[in-house]
Amino acid sequence: MINIHVQILLIILLWNSDCQIIPRIEECGLSCSQGIHCKSKPSSGIFNSFCHDAPTSLSSTILKSMKISTVIKCVQGSPCSLHLNIKGSLSLDENIRGLEICSLSLDTQQSQCTNVRFARKKSKMLNGKKVQVQFNCFEVSVAQHIYVTMKTVPNYCDVKMSQEYYVEDCKNSDVGKYIPACLAGKLDYNVERARKIISVNVSNFLRDQDYYVRLCHKWFTCEDVGQFAVIKGKDTLKSVSLKYSQLLPCLCIEGWLAVPDARRIQLCPFENDTKVLWDNIVYNPATQTLAWEPACPVLVMVNLCRLTKSNDHCEDIQNSSKHFPEKVKYSRVDTHPRLCMKFTTKQGSWVKCPFAHGEFPAWKMRTAAVADQIQVFFTSQTKAHFSVLVCNKTQLASCDSLGMYHSVSAGDSVSITMSQEMCGSTICIQGWRTDVDYSVPLQICDIHCGFRGQTYGNGSPAKAMTHRMKSMHSLH
Repeated sequence: MINIHVQILLIILLWNSDCQIIPRIEECGLSCSQGIHCKSKPSSGIFNSFCHDAPTSLSSTILKSMKISTVIKCVQGSPCSLHLNIKGSLSLDENIRGLEICSLSLDTQQSQCTNVRFARKKSKMLNGKKVQVQFNCFEVSVAQHIYVTMKTVPNYCDVKMSQEYYVEDCKNSDVGKYIPACLAGKLDYNVERARKIISVNVSNFLRDQDYYVRLCHKWFTCEDVGQFAVIKGKDTLKSVSLKYSQLLPCLCIEGWLAVPDARRIQLCPFENDTKVLWDNIVYNPATQTLAWEPACPVLVMVNLCRLTKSNDHCEDIQNSSKHFPEKVKYSRVDTHPRLCMKFTTKQGSWVKCPFAHGEFPAWKMRTAAVADQIQVFFTSQTKAHFSVLVCNKTQLASCDSLGMYHSVSAGDSVSITMSQEMCGSTICIQGWRTDVDYSVPLQICDIHCGFRGQTYGNGSPAKAMTHRMKSMHSLH
């Protein structure tokens, strides 16, 4: 119950911060209460940086309070700006000639200081009276982290007030409406795929200001893709054309006003088009390494799989799952045409078969039945070693071993003695490479013992097994 109350309180505080009304002023200045004449002038802060011991008659609590808020200064014909509104109160004393107020940006370490001096005659008459000082000429930026100090002049040790302050950001309705850095504009785009050009039109921004537009790849930050374009404030046409090399899910259009600390707006219109990411598969024949590296950050599970004969299903290869959002690498991979990579995201699954088009040497398995024996032959353009297993195919994706293992090298053959009971439509000869970490097992089923002739890889007489399939299947 307490946690719920805390959450509600946080929501209320955030809502108040976003909806808080910020006063607007036409000019900044200094004012002092009690009719005291006071004036200010900029200060470096160095002159008053060293403190002195306070007189025994001076109370350390002579500075009563300090409150900080934000005001928006708007002058006709000029952009609006944000200023600190600092209100301090103190008890007048004959030992105090004025105040020094300083603002330090904790983001940039830049400081602003002003010296406030009181008219001597009036302040002596009001000795001991409480006076309020208001100063609102320190210009600040959106969402800036500020450290404000207020000291006496002369600077007496231990007589000081300080406070941290966060300037409102663009989520505040007034800041978002009046401050140029928050007027990010509105981006509309059109893609010319034949010319590989994205045309961007910009609206809803200050017309007399220059505006930047660029393409970028969004990772942790948005990284440049080529040069950014500038729309001049004096230009009538508020549009630019940007060239791209590939439409990727992380390709974004970014725009911002040519002013300091400008808020940037991003449009990422292709983020659901993930299919293009699965093309970046590379095989290194020297190291037998199959690798995939995404051109964009993506949450994906990657598997190696074996494409079935019907080409409508890809069975996962054991211990090949990888959940990395970055580069995926498999060592010692069989270059068989039916060995594929499966990519699974929240949008669906895609299968890519990098060896399907025969660019790399593959191996073949064939059988010949003579009386009660089955001869198994392996051919390969490269040196390879294989294992052979007799199994009983009970389900689509499983074949239960009958306990008959044999090893054979490419170019050699192995003879398997089959009993009459073992011959039938569910009995298969399964072969796979043993000199790689990831191999695709091939199966020849429907074994008919006593058939005098040759039966090749797909179980059909005198017909070689072919390995041709579509390189990609969408399994939504």
